[in-house]
Amino acid sequence: MLFRLVGRMGRRPTSLFSQHSYRHITLIEHPFAHRSSIENNYVDYVPQQSKRYVSLMRKLAFEDGIRRLIRNDIQYELDRSPRTQLVPKFKSFAIDERPGEQWIRLNTKFGDDEDIKVEVTMFRVSTPPTKEGSITTQNDLELYISMVIDIVKGEENGILQFLCNIWPESVEIEKVFMRNQDGMAGKPYLGPPFNDLDDELQTSLYDFLETRGINDELAVFLHKCMQHKSKNEYIRWMETLESYVARKK
Repeated sequence: MLFRLVGRMGRRPTSLFSQHSYRHITLIEHPFAHRSSIENNYVDYVPQQSKRYVSLMRKLAFEDGIRRLIRNDIQYELDRSPRTQLVPKFKSFAIDERPGEQWIRLNTKFGDDEDIKVEVTMFRVSTPPTKEGSITTQNDLELYISMVIDIVKGEENGILQFLCNIWPESVEIEKVFMRNQDGMAGKPYLGPPFNDLDDELQTSLYDFLETRGINDELAVFLHKCMQHKSKNEYIRWMETLESYVARKK
């Protein structure tokens, strides 16, 4: 087949070709030429403006595909369970959700002179020690939360700090030490591992936290709380990602 685009004297340019880009073009298809080669040759003569339009359409289609995948994922999470706001209080503890961050804060007072601040991070996965030849499965994994407890008695005193792991139904103390209110410089001695302390002393320190409301009941609540926190932050992250993809330049 013979394709011809012939320019004539006095002929006005069409809307597709500008006056500067209009050319005399004759494309002859060889009997054995592959069709794609003819198409490729033709594309070489498409005005630059049309090429930019095609490129823009491809970009928009690609971005729409990303947004559709993100929205589907968000809807899947919402169908599993609706997004909920964290409760502002649990017993004597006021709860600061810290939207957009990986932790929450709880504050309370004990007696007339103690301020207690609790910072709880998002979930971690505990892997049990494996024996030779054994295989760790998903059922062997357990989620836990890390918690830092600061107990302050007045501005002039230091801070008694507990580092704890919060399991689904229990609190486990890892470290107990004192630090200054303005932080710690250098590498101070933080005491021995908690399990190396005298058993009676360990029990007394657990009782110390228990009287301040840091107990197994709080552990159960925090695990439920952080499940909501994890879901909310994931959806918030997905929405931010979709908003960025949809943003016009």
